Amino acid sequence: MSGGALSIEIVLVFFLPLFLLHRYGDVRKQHPLVLFGTLLSWYLCFLIVFILPLDVSTTIYNQCKIDNEKPKALTSADHFNQTSNSSVFPTTSTPKVCHKPWSYVPDGILPVFWRVVYWMSQFLTWLFLPFIQSYARSGGFSITGKIKTALIENAIYYGTYLIIFCSLLIYVAVHPQWQLTWRGLQTIGIAAANTWGLFLLVLLLGYGLVEIPRSYWISSCPDYLLAKTYFKVAKLATEKADADENMEDAMEEVANANESIGYSHPLRKCIDTILRKCPTEIREKMVRLNMEDESTQRAHPSRRSLVKLHKQVIYAGQRHSQTQVQWAILLEEAFHLEDVCKNEASPSHQFVHSFLSSQPPGWLGKHLYTPTIEWYWECVLRQWCYRLLSLLLSLLSVAVVWSECTFFSTQPVLSLFAVFIQLAEKDYNYLYIEMACFVTIFFLCVCVYSTVFRIRVFNYYNLVPHHQTDAYSLQFSGMLFCRLTPPLCLNFLGLIHMDASISHQERIETAYTSIMGSMRLLSFIADGFYIYYPMLIVLLCIATYYSLGTRCLNLLGFPQYMSQSDDLTSDLVEEGRELIKRERRKRQRSQDGESRKQGWRERYGEHRNVGRNRNGYSELKDNDSPTDNSDTAQLTWRESGDHTGLLQDMDPSMDTASLDPSDSPTQRYAGGRYLSLASSRTYIFDDV
Repeated sequence: MSGGALSIEIVLVFFLPLFLLHRYGDVRKQHPLVLFGTLLSWYLCFLIVFILPLDVSTTIYNQCKIDNEKPKALTSADHFNQTSNSSVFPTTSTPKVCHKPWSYVPDGILPVFWRVVYWMSQFLTWLFLPFIQSYARSGGFSITGKIKTALIENAIYYGTYLIIFCSLLIYVAVHPQWQLTWRGLQTIGIAAANTWGLFLLVLLLGYGLVEIPRSYWISSCPDYLLAKTYFKVAKLATEKADADENMEDAMEEVANANESIGYSHPLRKCIDTILRKCPTEIREKMVRLNMEDESTQRAHPSRRSLVKLHKQVIYAGQRHSQTQVQWAILLEEAFHLEDVCKNEASPSHQFVHSFLSSQPPGWLGKHLYTPTIEWYWECVLRQWCYRLLSLLLSLLSVAVVWSECTFFSTQPVLSLFAVFIQLAEKDYNYLYIEMACFVTIFFLCVCVYSTVFRIRVFNYYNLVPHHQTDAYSLQFSGMLFCRLTPPLCLNFLGLIHMDASISHQERIETAYTSIMGSMRLLSFIADGFYIYYPMLIVLLCIATYYSLGTRCLNLLGFPQYMSQSDDLTSDLVEEGRELIKRERRKRQRSQDGESRKQGWRERYGEHRNVGRNRNGYSELKDNDSPTDNSDTAQLTWRESGDHTGLLQDMDPSMDTASLDPSDSPTQRYAGGRYLSLASSRTYIFDDV
């Protein structure tokens, strides 16, 4: 297809990071540079993952052409192996028929593509994203102030990596057999970045290889999931209370600053900027109080204190919004799991929900996903599907662990993924090669990236769905993706013996490996760290299987879900169960009230003598209005609270017949009707 597959994948891959950004970020509220940096970093990383199988198949095809152009004589080992199966053999290998893969990429395209993608991702992760991260979190009121704060915060960050690079540069310079060239400097920089990424990659991969299959197995047990959800509810209730308290403290400081700075003060613009970050009802109240108390003299805060207050308000608002959304999602999850546990013993085999959905069911829900089908899926099929998927993922995890420990062995070949690729290479089954490469690297990426999305570093880094992730966490995830993806792909090429610097085989390199440079310049990294450090994944998998990290965090005072026999876990589970009962009663009372109101509306709707116009105003007929001075009495509606009002007399000298009813809804029509400003909601006694 002459690069057609490459072009199609470049276009289609863009929708994956776009979907993730829409799910986790808020396009309407966050800074455009934050959205651009996050989207571009995710997109470049996914491009590497999806395009690398095409590079592998193209490299195998190019290797076949080189083998045909230069036929080689049989070695003694090859001759011995062949004589064991046949008696007569030629002294040279016969040329093979090289079939061009369907996704073949012409020469010269992939090296340029990898060079652009790799160096753009490195620019994002080491320079652009850290700067934008500090810029978005800054509490400055001007662009200059935000840039200054970002440069100061990143001075230590940049200086640390500059010291590491200079140390490697000195190490190479003291060895006279190595010549420092521009290509050598690039290799040193790439080696330093990949070493840092591989160090973190093994930690995340060791956790994901065990936790992902286990999470699907646990998901097949509704009782266990429900107990864990109760535990999460109890923890989130504490976090929600802390977030509300921090929000109240921040709003109190904002109120004091707002009262002390009048509209004529030079720092008033700063206060207005802070007020725009506050909730609407609090902002209107503060503006109203400031207009009333403008003459009061108070101590004026400094600009530096306002910058600190601005940063505090941004953080408090984000935490408050996140906890509110997480609380609503967790409640829905707990209610659904309780419904599943109740419906498992249902003799009718129809799934019954505790609460009616706020949205009417669509065509799919009415005709295909019926209550009977929902019962079989939620109570029977889902458990077995999750268990089967867990077993398949467990087999993949075992294969990855075995290959990580044996990929350095080329004679014999012990890496399972290398065996699969070499078997397909003999038949030149390029579709199988690309699918095997894609499934392997995709599974590795899922194990690593899912850990990135799950981990939480206190309240500084936390990816929250439903558009609740803050700018700092989005930028941090983009930085991690750009640092983890290149070493992950190099590790994958080592697993299938396509990296010559690790396998030490005489064959052409992939275009991706050629961009990374020859790691033989730094032999202690190529022959030592890259080979033996991944073996540590065995210990990490064992530690994850026995939940050693969870136990350590629990001992340090960070509650984690353990078994029901643990006292702290059982207490939090009981607390969460009581919270869910309370929320269930509140929602039940709310729905019962709405159903009673709906019943009264349906019962008395036909006997009402009150019409309702298009704007939501009700009309009273003459026989329902007061009989005294009915020709001149004017009635106005004065709201008191949300749904109460009083009727007052207006000036009887006004000529009501000449008034235009469109001027005011409280004026009387010539026909003898009155318009009321009552709420659009109807009650039993509306017609009295």
